[in-house]
Parts: sequence; structure tokens; C-alpha cells
Amino acid sequence: MRLTSATCGPLVVGIDEAGRGCLAGPVVAAAVVLPEACQLPGLTDSKKLSATKRDRLAPAIKVQAVAWGLGVAWPAEVDRINILQATFAAMARAVRAMRAAPTVLRIDGDKRIPAAYLNFLDEAPVQEAIIGGDLTVPAISAASILAKTSRDRMMTVFARQFPGYGFEGHKGYGVAAHLAALRQLGPCRIHRLTFRGVLPETSRQLGLPGL
Repeated sequence: MRLTSATCGPLVVGIDEAGRGCLAGPVVAAAVVLPEACQLPGLTDSKKLSATKRDRLAPAIKVQAVAWGLGVAWPAEVDRINILQATFAAMARAVRAMRAAPTVLRIDGDKRIPAAYLNFLDEAPVQEAIIGGDLTVPAISAASILAKTSRDRMMTVFARQFPGYGFEGHKGYGVAAHLAALRQLGPCRIHRLTFRGVLPETSRQLGLPGL
């Protein structure tokens, strides 16, 4: 499916991701277009909010957004193409999931999405990489909340499928309890095998899969 330009005016999209630094689970990106006037009190970077506040804001964002979409890159893809490229892929999928052609992409961080990932668009949008955008640009803040809440729900499901790692608590980040579980149990199917700490160093150096 190719997306063509919208006829109702410019579409400015905020984009952010969650899970880029995790040892397990997918990278999840969100793309959000907010109306000029919206009622989302407390909207800010998802990392500044409690889980309760994020869970309250997420459905309100979906209701009020002009358009929104989610994109996912799974651990096998992260291992195959590296985390940066997988993040770009997830962001592009989030844009595609909106089913509306963007005019401007405002992306949290210092990098733009390579054009090859956006080849489903008839016209290349303007891209703005904004460091700290999840704190200063409402649409990026909204995207950060949708990405984070969606990924957290996934990791809670994975906690039941792969018990013993504590995914329901740390959501796949490399905290001490997670590293201890890896030493005891080894990695499971949703671990990123190329990330330091997942496999023993000898396995990493030899290129062994560890599974």
C-alpha cells in the first residue's frame, strides 16, 4: 500500500520509540498527529510519568489524535540489522500504520529516518530530529507514551510465556535481577543475542547462538 499526500492540509507527525536499550523484547515506535487544540493534561515524556499516569493518558491520546500508528521490530531483526536500523524500521512502520501521508516528521533524538525506509510514501516528508523532543513537542510526548505503554503490555505477556526473567518488572532492561536470571537460565527466544550481557562473553566472541 502506498500512501499519498493528504488533501486536508499539512500533517505533522511526532515519533518516538521505547525499548531501544533493552536486552529483551521488541523495539516499539509510535507516530502521532495531534490536533491544534487537545485536552491532555500532564502530557510529557513517558519516562517522567508513572505507569498509572501513562495508562491514563494513552487511551485519551488515541481518542483525540488526528492519526496514530505503532510499529514493531522484533529481537531477531534487531540482531540481524542492528538496533539503530531496527529502530528506523519500527518508526517507518508506525508512520505507515497511520494510513495517512505525513508532511513533516518530528523525531525524538538526533537522527532522521533514512529515505529507504519511507519508500511507501509518494512524497518524502520533511524530517526534523529534535533532541529532547519528548519533553518539548506534544506530539512526540504522545508518541513516547503510546510506544511505552504498548511495549510494557507486550512485556507483561512475555513474562507469562517466559517465566523466571522478571519481564513484568524491568520490561527487558539490563537490571541486576535480569542479568542474574540470564546467568541462571540463559537467554530465551525474545532476548537480543547481540547485546552485551545476554550471552557469555566467550559465546559472543565465537559467534555462538547460545540457544
